[in-house]
Amino acid sequence: MSIEITRLFDFPYYQLETYNLEKAFTTKYNGEWSSITTKEYIDKANQISRGLLRLGIKPNDKIAVISTTNRTEWNICDIGVLQTGAQNVPIYPTISKEDYEYVLNHSESIYCFVSDVDVLEKVNQIKENTSLKGVFTFDDIANEKSWNEILELGKDKSNQEEVEARKEAVQPDDLATLIYTSGTTGRPKGVMLSHKNIVSNVLSSFKRVPLDYGNSKGLSFLPVCHIFERMILYLYQYCGVSIYFAESLEKLTENAQEIKPQVMTAVPRLYEKIYDKIILKGEELKGIKKGIFFWAVRLGLRYEPYGANGWWYEKQLGLARKLIFSKWQAALGGELKLMVSGSAALQPRLTRIFAAADMPIMEGYGLTETSPVTSVNDERNGGFKVGTVGKVIEGVEIKIAETGEILIKGPNVMLGYYKDPEKTAAVIKDGYFYSGDKGEVDINGFLKITGRTKEMFKTSGGKYVVPPLLEGELKQSLFIEQVMVIGEGEKMPAAFIQPNFEFIREWIKHKNLEIGSTNQDIASSKIVTDRIQEEVDKCNEQFGKWEQIKRFELTPEVWGIDSGHLTPTMKMKRNIILEKYKDLFEKIYRN
Repeated sequence: MSIEITRLFDFPYYQLETYNLEKAFTTKYNGEWSSITTKEYIDKANQISRGLLRLGIKPNDKIAVISTTNRTEWNICDIGVLQTGAQNVPIYPTISKEDYEYVLNHSESIYCFVSDVDVLEKVNQIKENTSLKGVFTFDDIANEKSWNEILELGKDKSNQEEVEARKEAVQPDDLATLIYTSGTTGRPKGVMLSHKNIVSNVLSSFKRVPLDYGNSKGLSFLPVCHIFERMILYLYQYCGVSIYFAESLEKLTENAQEIKPQVMTAVPRLYEKIYDKIILKGEELKGIKKGIFFWAVRLGLRYEPYGANGWWYEKQLGLARKLIFSKWQAALGGELKLMVSGSAALQPRLTRIFAAADMPIMEGYGLTETSPVTSVNDERNGGFKVGTVGKVIEGVEIKIAETGEILIKGPNVMLGYYKDPEKTAAVIKDGYFYSGDKGEVDINGFLKITGRTKEMFKTSGGKYVVPPLLEGELKQSLFIEQVMVIGEGEKMPAAFIQPNFEFIREWIKHKNLEIGSTNQDIASSKIVTDRIQEEVDKCNEQFGKWEQIKRFELTPEVWGIDSGHLTPTMKMKRNIILEKYKDLFEKIYRN
């Protein structure tokens, strides 16, 4: 009798019954890959459950897990915690110790698993300010409690019946996890996701996964503390995919060549990096080889699915795949059949070029609050369209509000924000989650993201940037009159800056500099640009690395109401400014 999956901890048991993998999870320790079977995965998870019960864990207790990299232990602990009726609170490893303290206190976590000495040191600095009763490490660290102590506590199977009773008591609508979204304008919010939220998302997303179930390998490296990768790991378990954890982003290509995965997930920034490295290698070629390489690239950038470019294009593409793109595939192991992109907008050029290279990236859309998938492309049955995030998955409904905002309804929509009914009520109305994103649905049902209802945006690395905060800081400078931060879906934030021409003319005179006095002279002056760079550098010190402005361009026009830059209340018309300076935008991001 097939196992019905209604809670997250049902996935391993389903995998045991259906696939019983020899290599359910594989992690590299000290240069050697180490695997566990599906059976060992379940046995160790039960050990953790029994050990936690002996520590006195009760239903609805919160247990934090913080890991620098994805690893087998994380998944064992996840199932071990959930089987007791407690909740897993994953925490992003690189946040500040102050944010650790906030999340641990806000979630009321009473135990914490950490991966290594770096995370441990941060936790130890704030541990006394929290309710933590104990911290357990995955790595063996002298004079510290190890997660092996919990496993040891759980070796005695005499309380397994209590574990089974706890499992039986967990209902699909019960809270499974608290996921804290990255704070931008304030403290991070704890998104409450139930077992049903995530299970329903896995089962619906499964229908978009064209893999050889039970015989595929997946490479995992996106942080599992994010719901995107975490849901993917449950999905892999359901599909019988053997999961391999990359050592780091830096070793991704090396690990891919060792593992030869059929599937992997990433954020757009990573695909950009892969593409950029490939292009740089192409630049190093000489003569006819270089000519053929860039012929293939130009061809790939024109790619349309389903042979839409005609037979002659397809014939050329076949040749390009044989001569050039096969080498791209080899760099990632040679067997990739599917890549998935989420968390931020994927540039259509990347969608085209990787699909041309026969390594298609299927872009999807969702949010932490929607567990996360709302829609995703699928090459099969005409379900793939460049420049869109695919069709809405089964069981989920979207509608576009009059404002253009995407509203989402379905079993994947969160229970709410932890301890924050006001913020919950502000985003869930009449059963619909108000996403904050703008979109449109075409005649064939493909969803296209067209912008954000708020000014906050994500870079291609999936990091949030809040332009008004940066802009406000920069406009404190006497050298800067107006500034607009850009970078939605791009690899880095940048800015258009209108210099304070009046002040700078005075500054030029005072310094006896040989610079012309027209706006164009000032905007094109290296001396002025270098001086404004100092202002940008000073501003950047106030912000996280991902928020910092990496490049800017000066505009010679005065931004005004009559010229269309500003509204009558002096607010920036962002879309119009972006359109006016699209040449500068290209210069920043494409040159």
